[in-house]
This record gives sequence, structure tokens and C-alpha cells, in this order.
Amino acid sequence: MAEEKRIGVVTHYFGKISVAIIKVEEEGLKMGDTVHIKGRSSDFTQKVESMELEHKAIQEAKVGETIGLKVSEHAREGDVVYKIIE
Repeated sequence: MAEEKRIGVVTHYFGKISVAIIKVEEEGLKMGDTVHIKGRSSDFTQKVESMELEHKAIQEAKVGETIGLKVSEHAREGDVVYKIIE
């Protein structure tokens, strides 16, 4: 059974480029991790395949950073981001 750990929150969403801006608050995030983004009308799971910090591609996001994450579906401000731990 997979466990979910809250790691942050969506602070902004850019629809044209499908990028969610995420404030990483509790635990880091690495390429290849699976995230669950959930809010009032958002609820989807995806693998982390592209993330950036200050317009530069990164392999890992650390607590306290605000990153851009390429998302497969529409995310909304205030959506909670969980990391799925197998």
C-alpha cells in the first residue's frame, strides 16, 4: 500500500505551458518521484518528469524552494501536493 506525504502547495498555475508553481514546505522532491495533486476540483497523480528552479532544470527540489513543475492536468492555487511513497 502506497503512503502519501504532504510536501507543499501550488501557489500559481500557468495554463499555456502547463506549469504549476509549488512551494516545497515539508520534504524534498526528486525527478522520477510520483506526486498526487489534490484540491477542490483537482485530483491527479503523475510522475515528476520536468522541474525548474529560477528557469533552470533541476534534478531535486529542497525544502524552502519554490519550483516550477510541468503537470499533466490543470492545477489550481491552493492545491496540496503529496509525494507517493511506495
